Amino acid sequence: MDKKRATLTGLVAILLWSTMVGLIRGVSEGLGPVGGAAMIYTLSGLVCLVTVGFPAIRRFSPRYLIAGSILFVSYEICLALSLGYAHTRHQAIEVGMVNYLWPSLTILFAIFFTRQKANLWMVPGLLLALAGVGWVLGGERGLNVAEIAANVVLNPLSYGLAFAGAFIWAGYCTVTRLYANGQNGITLFVLLTALSLWVKYLTGDRAEMHFSVPVVMQLLLCSAALGLGYAAWNVGILHGNVTLLATVSYFTPVLSSALAAFLLAAPLSFAFWQGALMVCAGSLLCWYATRP
Repeated sequence: MDKKRATLTGLVAILLWSTMVGLIRGVSEGLGPVGGAAMIYTLSGLVCLVTVGFPAIRRFSPRYLIAGSILFVSYEICLALSLGYAHTRHQAIEVGMVNYLWPSLTILFAIFFTRQKANLWMVPGLLLALAGVGWVLGGERGLNVAEIAANVVLNPLSYGLAFAGAFIWAGYCTVTRLYANGQNGITLFVLLTALSLWVKYLTGDRAEMHFSVPVVMQLLLCSAALGLGYAAWNVGILHGNVTLLATVSYFTPVLSSALAAFLLAAPLSFAFWQGALMVCAGSLLCWYATRP
């Protein structure tokens, strides 16, 4: 595959992943937060088996196998349940924005744990990303501490899971960079996520699943987006323009919010878009701070 086609394939992965917030929320409304997530990752695991294949686990370093599995599964569960447990569709989109702190945190982790060099632009970049999330949570009032606190108190579980997930994914990216040695455990990790969610579902309240044509369509689309997204991203990273892909990926919060607002019929305020752009700008500043 030539470089242009590979880069385009990588861009398709970003587009597919940008649909996840809206689709996961849609599925959870019909099948429940845990049951819906279990169905999504089960089907996604099957898609990964076909597109990526099952990895040669014996080639994995023990650190990557153990730490990678735990961090990946933990993150995906945090993401899916934070969206599923949101009280409203609008709140689910806000929760999704909190999750997008991970690009800035990944760079911060790289500085501390992999000796990534960075200049002082890292500080305003991280602060801008945090301020952007605060701006989103503040609603129409923007960066208002009292409003942010009141918003989070309404549903600390969803916001807490999303915030924890951002740190966990940054940790997963760091572990992958340090210990993967070129191996790709995505298929295994997705299947382990599905297994973990089914265990939680079967040992919990077992909320009833209500299947309908719209829910099934969203389930299939979400599963395909997740599974095909990983396959497409691998092609882009291996054969495409990695710099371009990295740059475009930092605009995912805006694209994801726009698609979620469309899929969930949940219009967003001007203040929300201001915060989303601040998160993107902060992530780009963090990335710029690491350039030689």
